[in-house]
Amino acid sequence: MLDHITLHVIDIERSIAFYEKALAPLGYIAKAHHEPTIGFGVNDGTSHSDFYVSPMDDTTTSPVTHIAFLAPNREAVQAFYQAALAAGGRDNGAPGPRPYHPSYYSAFVLDPDGNNIEAVVDWSGWFEKR
Repeated sequence: MLDHITLHVIDIERSIAFYEKALAPLGYIAKAHHEPTIGFGVNDGTSHSDFYVSPMDDTTTSPVTHIAFLAPNREAVQAFYQAALAAGGRDNGAPGPRPYHPSYYSAFVLDPDGNNIEAVVDWSGWFEKR
C-alpha cells in the first residue's frame, strides 16, 4: 500500500488546476499546502494527503509517470475521464474493461505534462472491504 506519491511537474499552477478538476469525481481535494508543493487527498477532515504535485527544479526533466487512482465504481471512472478531458487532459484510453484482471475497469488520460493517469475500479474487492 502506498502512503503518498509526489509527481514533479513543469507548470505547478497548470497542474494544480488540472488535478483539482480531474480528481474531484474521485473525492480528492487540495488539502496539504507546502508551497509550492500541494497535496491532494480524500476529504476526510484530516490534513493527510497521498498525492502531491511539486514543481521540477531546473536540473531535472519530466519522465512519464503512471499513477492509478482507486475509484469506487464505474460511474466514478467515467466522471474522472470526462473531468480530466475537460480540464485539458488528453485521452489515453476511454473508460472500459481491461484484460489485466477479471472486473478490471479503468480509464487513462495524459496530464498536461504527459504523465499517464488512470482511474480504476478495484478489481480485488478491497475498496468495498474498507
